[in-house]
Amino acid sequence: MFSRRDGVPHWPMHVLLVGFTLFTLYPILWVITIALSGKQSLAISTLPESPTMMDRVRAVTPWPETLSLSNFTSVMTDQPFSQWMLNSAIIALGTTVVGVFLACTAAYAFSRFKFTGQRTGMMAFLVSQMFPGTLMLIPLYIILVQWLGLGSSRFGLIIVYATTSIPFSVWMLKGYFDTIPKDLEEAALLEGASVGRIFWTIILPLAKPAVAVTALFSFMTAWNEFILAATFMDQEAMYTAPVGLRFFVGGFSQQWGYFAAGSIIVSIPVVILFLFLQKYLVSGLTAGSVKG
Repeated sequence: MFSRRDGVPHWPMHVLLVGFTLFTLYPILWVITIALSGKQSLAISTLPESPTMMDRVRAVTPWPETLSLSNFTSVMTDQPFSQWMLNSAIIALGTTVVGVFLACTAAYAFSRFKFTGQRTGMMAFLVSQMFPGTLMLIPLYIILVQWLGLGSSRFGLIIVYATTSIPFSVWMLKGYFDTIPKDLEEAALLEGASVGRIFWTIILPLAKPAVAVTALFSFMTAWNEFILAATFMDQEAMYTAPVGLRFFVGGFSQQWGYFAAGSIIVSIPVVILFLFLQKYLVSGLTAGSVKG
């Protein structure tokens, strides 16, 4: 830590990094503290009339006076939060499967085949990402609810999330497919393999890093999205977890303990998925595939 290179000490940079880390973790520690406090208040301690410096420090230190799991148990048993989590899981998994499948096939077509409107299609995908998602709220509501009758349905929300995530996913996957040598496909064609077999058995295994990133992006988009879910889901039994969390801190109730506990529970699947996919989030699996 105190070694020098080119006459510059390392410890100032280490101190700076530690400071930024603590600054980043401080809000997260407060969420954990409120969830474990067993209370519904944001204050974990009460200041006396004439607080000392230690009292003030204690008031801003994220550590509860007593540890309790009552907020977690109440959220999962006394509230319909488990149903909301199930809805989010079904919608997020459905969005991931549909979105990744459509994005992979479309990106491969844009990467390998020449057809009329290829450049226009890619530019249309790019332009669609320049507009905020709320701009499509009214058209999507008219199409999904009034025309198709898919309001307050998981299938309808899966369609919306999958279609909105496809443009970004196609651009990302196409860039990765372009890096895979075409020599592999040409050799497979000479051996009599079909285009479909080449795609499923050669291209997709080599593109695991890009597919993993796309799947993670699609899952997180569907899992954390709030505005569209709050608009289309008007039945309590069909709420997703983000929509259900808002009722813990509404205008007539301030259940911050439930809100913090629910937020932690909601974040666990995303963390697990990231830890599972992180081994695939490294490019370079195609290195050495072709000699020369």
